[in-house]
Amino acid sequence: MSSWFVYMVRCADGSLYTGISTDLGRRVQQHNDGKGSAYTKSHGPVELVWSEQAKSESAARKCEAQIKGWTRKMKFAFIASKKSAILSASPKN
Repeated sequence: MSSWFVYMVRCADGSLYTGISTDLGRRVQQHNDGKGSAYTKSHGPVELVWSEQAKSESAARKCEAQIKGWTRKMKFAFIASKKSAILSASPKN
């Protein structure tokens, strides 16, 4: 059974693309090779800015649909909140 991931990439023009995959590395490479989607083909290259493992393909698709309904501002706020949570959880020296 494959693990499913929901992800967002930032395109070269600053736009965001949301998708799902069972292999993030391969999928990002496909986007950068112009084979990932029609959107990223014309807006690439891309950089992975967020991903999260889903419980199932169905859960991944539902999460993807929810994120695609958000405004650009909401998506960037979400990404920033996830990055700050990661930074605050890092061990202090």
